[in-house]
Amino acid sequence: MTDALKRLSDEGVAIWLDDLSRKRITSGNLAELIDQQHVVGVTTNPTIFQKAISEGDGYDTQLTDLAARKVTVEEAIRMITTADVRDAADILRPVFDATDGQDGRVSIEVDPRLAHDTRATVAEAKQLAWLVDRPNTLIKIPATEAGIPAITEVIGLGISVNVTLIFSLERYRKVMDAFLAGLEKAKFRGLDLSKIHSVASFFVSRVDTEIDKRIDALGTDEAKALRGKAAVANARLAYQAYEEVFSTDRWAALEREGANKQRPLWASTGVKDKAYKATMYVDELVAPNTVNTMPEATLFATEEQGDIRGNTVAGTYEQARADLDALERLGISYDEVVQLLEDEGVDKFEASWNDLLKSTEAELQRLAPSEG
Repeated sequence: MTDALKRLSDEGVAIWLDDLSRKRITSGNLAELIDQQHVVGVTTNPTIFQKAISEGDGYDTQLTDLAARKVTVEEAIRMITTADVRDAADILRPVFDATDGQDGRVSIEVDPRLAHDTRATVAEAKQLAWLVDRPNTLIKIPATEAGIPAITEVIGLGISVNVTLIFSLERYRKVMDAFLAGLEKAKFRGLDLSKIHSVASFFVSRVDTEIDKRIDALGTDEAKALRGKAAVANARLAYQAYEEVFSTDRWAALEREGANKQRPLWASTGVKDKAYKATMYVDELVAPNTVNTMPEATLFATEEQGDIRGNTVAGTYEQARADLDALERLGISYDEVVQLLEDEGVDKFEASWNDLLKSTEAELQRLAPSEG
């Protein structure tokens, strides 16, 4: 078997796993993926935790103790999720040390119900960083309008951030600006900029899912020729924006102070359409200083059939722009699609969080000590 995952790593793409559970930690599976599949980070979200806690009995011991203490369901979720993130961070600590803090990271998301409240998001980010208490944690903040100033404030406090739910190029530029503003605040406060890290999670597959649906509704040959092109084009233009922002004088001044670039992270890289190759969003988005966070199925598909052929982003910007322009001419509005996807993304994570509340509450009741 060719080691496509190693080649991907050698091209400057950090391979992160988009999944976490107690079982993955305790069984040694996470350590095995780090050792054998070149995994150097982990991302979580409310959907991942909801699935983990509702399946199997891996959380029963902790839930039994929490039920005995009569904690609220919100506190129970925080204790469970931060315990998983803390344990995963400890497993990844050697990677963190070996990469001088760039990788070996575990992400945990602020309560998605706070996505439109800047002050509450900042407060939650501080609380999560304190609760997990590991230097290799990233706090996930959504790139909503309210999230942008929260990113600046949290980075300015010296807390490393994973900015999530980025769909539009315009919003991505605001995210990078918020990151730089946060570093400037941190510098003003006398903090060590070299200790602050960030990634910007640019979502991929959902763009094709929504745009392909609109292409199929049009049904013309001209429209069909653009199927499966929008997501990769969008991500490649995001990398162009990244290159531009991190070659400015503003960035150079921060870099001289020891600051680290905010890396683009390709999120939602499992294909949703079976007509596409399972590794499409890995093969076509190979570029230096990026992260690709993959569901386990995509990770193993890449290992088995990944076509890693060097940098597949450089030199593609003109074609990427042409593909998005062609969609606009067909009447498919980029701005409308990316706003819809952001709104849906927040709603989906909030729905998963509410499901997590319900299932955890049911577990607490099931395991509660009988009276008397």
